[in-house]
Amino acid sequence: MSKKKKKYYTVWKGHHTGVFESWDDCKAQIKDFQGAQYKSFGTFEAAKKALKGNYQDYIGKTAKFKSGLTEAQLKKIGKPNYNSISVDAASSGNPGKMEYRGVDTKTKKQLFIQGPFEEGTNNIGEFLALVHGLAFLKQSNSKRIIYTDSKTALSWVKKKTCNTKLERIDKNKPLFELVDRALEWLKANTYTTTIVKWETRAWGEIPADFGRK
Repeated sequence: MSKKKKKYYTVWKGHHTGVFESWDDCKAQIKDFQGAQYKSFGTFEAAKKALKGNYQDYIGKTAKFKSGLTEAQLKKIGKPNYNSISVDAASSGNPGKMEYRGVDTKTKKQLFIQGPFEEGTNNIGEFLALVHGLAFLKQSNSKRIIYTDSKTALSWVKKKTCNTKLERIDKNKPLFELVDRALEWLKANTYTTTIVKWETRAWGEIPADFGRK
């Protein structure tokens, strides 16, 4: 059995900032901290260097991806359409602190970001990100397509529902208010945007990924 590769965690904003050598130590710094900023790195040196920099310069940046698919499989899937935007969400726990964003697929320029929200789930974040992306493209009268790596979000948007089992509580009231607004938008609007599943196995993490895995 292969040994799990050690990770180091940079916390730019949290109860304490710095580089931490375990996820549990990192989690203790970001738990219940509004607007926490953190990311994992493969070496202590990289994590320490990142701490001296800006969080926004590091989210979504991952090591060069190598696909395990065959050449025939890669050829069949093809390349991403860069005339597009990509959306994704990140959740610290399930439920936990959740945020989502949309970026330009080619440049990874951030187009919008929301959160963090308390007591959310990744599925809800993916759903909200996709609806936000659809509204963003419609408002700008853009013909770009939109990528998501979530089959669940695709299904919920198609059915105009948010089929989450998450309980509504006071702590996540603002989140569910946003969910209700998203559902209202889907029912009141039409759109011509093509929604496409991001092929993670062929292309690596979606460009909107927060890079915290």
